[in-house]
Amino acid sequence: MSYSISDLEQLSGISVHNIRIWERRYNALQPLRTGGNTRFYDDGQLKRLLNIAGLYYSGHKISKACSMNREEMEGFLQKEIDTTISKENHFEYYISQIVNNGMEYKEYEVNQLIQRCSDQYGLLDTYKFVIYPLLVRLGLMWRQDSLCPSQEHFLSSIFRQRLFCAINDCPKAADDAEKWLLFLPESEDHDIGLLLASYLLRTAGKQVVYLGPKVPLFALKNTVNSTAPSNLLFFMTRLRPVDDARSYISELTREFSGKKIYVSGNQRVLAEVDFPAQTYWLKTLNNFEETINPGLKS
Repeated sequence: MSYSISDLEQLSGISVHNIRIWERRYNALQPLRTGGNTRFYDDGQLKRLLNIAGLYYSGHKISKACSMNREEMEGFLQKEIDTTISKENHFEYYISQIVNNGMEYKEYEVNQLIQRCSDQYGLLDTYKFVIYPLLVRLGLMWRQDSLCPSQEHFLSSIFRQRLFCAINDCPKAADDAEKWLLFLPESEDHDIGLLLASYLLRTAGKQVVYLGPKVPLFALKNTVNSTAPSNLLFFMTRLRPVDDARSYISELTREFSGKKIYVSGNQRVLAEVDFPAQTYWLKTLNNFEETINPGLKS
């Protein structure tokens, strides 16, 4: 694929201004040119920028991050991948086996592994300790060029299908149960976390209005007016300029005063946001479970 510098800003969370400075000062990227002399970037440049951003956010000096060659970058990524290895051998077994079978597009085998893990440890622990770290690992493997996008999409589609099946099996909530509206902003399309939240809310006896990914603000307003939820929940998972995250959260707070608004997602971005009084950052899955099941709090 080809990307403009604005596309890189949206995908990496690094501002256009900083990308240009890094190019001029440190030769971080080498943009290509069209026949009309317009600059553009390819997948390799995007991956390099994401790796530089990862090093930068991890505390490396930008000059050092930009000077790293391919081998040094791969070493850094391997260390990141190693952090996704579960300390519990039984969970790591399922993670590695699902990855191996997914890379060969073996749908039956992947489904059998997920089912076995769910039978042994329950659906929630399967997603908490197997699927979530697995998704993090897949993203890092893509940046390392050891996984192609179709393999990641293949596995993600299986996880989504299984969550849809689990949601369909949930009992209907009482008509007077607390109502939650779940959505992703227009710039977000990875909805596995949102689907898991929908499942957990339903098993806790809550009413759920699920809008899914890429919801424009005007559509969100219409739905809130029509359904009158008590709570809104959304995810911000991709890297983005912190000012963009602040602006969006502030706009939601203004539009939906009186509603509780919950957000989860990318900790590097959300850690820089000052949340208004009615807005809450769910840092972990445990935070979310305690919010919807207050009796779980110690």
